[in-house]
Amino acid sequence: MPMAATWYLYLIECKNGRIYTGITLDLAARFDKHQRGKGAMFTRLNPVLRMIAAKTFDGRSDASKAEHQMKQLTTIQKRLTAAGWLLQVGLPSIETLPFDSSR
Repeated sequence: MPMAATWYLYLIECKNGRIYTGITLDLAARFDKHQRGKGAMFTRLNPVLRMIAAKTFDGRSDASKAEHQMKQLTTIQKRLTAAGWLLQVGLPSIETLPFDSSR
């Protein structure tokens, strides 16, 4: 029986202070897509600054349910929730991604 993939619920802080919420299997790749304007429409309209938090889930269903609940919260509530999660070392940010002037 194949192992279940680890899904992540993640929060990205945008340059204007808004918070984007999403799910993915690969945090770095997804952040890169958002950074290049290839992610969600929200992050195309609100350029990203950094990933502020991520939480793991055993399956897509659980991650999707958590994402839906998170999207019901205000920006302040999202920040407080993220602060309550354990600090995740190595979350992708502008500073940690290789610079490419063609982006």
